Amino acid sequence: MCRFLAYSGAPVFLEDFVASPCHSLIHQSLHAEEAKTGTNGDGFGVGWYGERAEPGQYREVRPAWSDENLLSIARQVRSHLFFAHVRAATGTATTRANCHPFVHGRYLFMHNGQIGGYCTVRRRLEALIPDALYGARAGTTDSEALFLLALAHIEEGMAPGAALAAALSDVLSLMDETGVREPLRCAAALADGETIHAIRWSSDARPPSLYVCPRPDSVVIASEPVDAARECWQALPCNTLVTVRGGRVTSSPFLVGLRQAA
Repeated sequence: MCRFLAYSGAPVFLEDFVASPCHSLIHQSLHAEEAKTGTNGDGFGVGWYGERAEPGQYREVRPAWSDENLLSIARQVRSHLFFAHVRAATGTATTRANCHPFVHGRYLFMHNGQIGGYCTVRRRLEALIPDALYGARAGTTDSEALFLLALAHIEEGMAPGAALAAALSDVLSLMDETGVREPLRCAAALADGETIHAIRWSSDARPPSLYVCPRPDSVVIASEPVDAARECWQALPCNTLVTVRGGRVTSSPFLVGLRQAA
């Protein structure tokens, strides 16, 4: 399982959460406390919004703890909304294209979890991605496929939260049709430069960990608390959607069902 962090609020340097705290994301890359494995060394990435609509991005296949360029970038880049992710691969190659966060247009996306039986459903899953978006598929992960499916539903007119639910419904239906009995587990975050939509969901009772920490001038969402202010960090209930915009945090049930037959 991977670890990630999303920030929205008053502009800060990325290092304030990625590198500096006692349980920063870089620390979690080597010493995660609430994941299947304590080490998340199969690459990392950061994505941030600045003065342009499209986010900036830096991804690398080296472990986050050993990349001096990450420390330099995190020290210099200041942003009001950014994502950071450290990866523990679940069967796909350790390549830059497979590192999160993923970018398409103005959207940022990152994911922690896995699609059960991905090798079984992968070909049919990719076939659901429209031609106009399939050209953006640069890697081989289930995460990127899920992102492009969600974007397809957004382009159909769905709100981002509903689009994420529809994408997971697509996946769950394929798993059901092919007889996959392994679970579908997902913690994910999607942003458009102004709003973050984050979900914690699982087809069984073991979703990946996810916390939210509202502060006076910001909101942080993370796989694990990054600092010692434990009273701030609230674990999201399973099957929950959290939306962050303009300092306001709203949560609602996140429901995923099997796709209805046409």
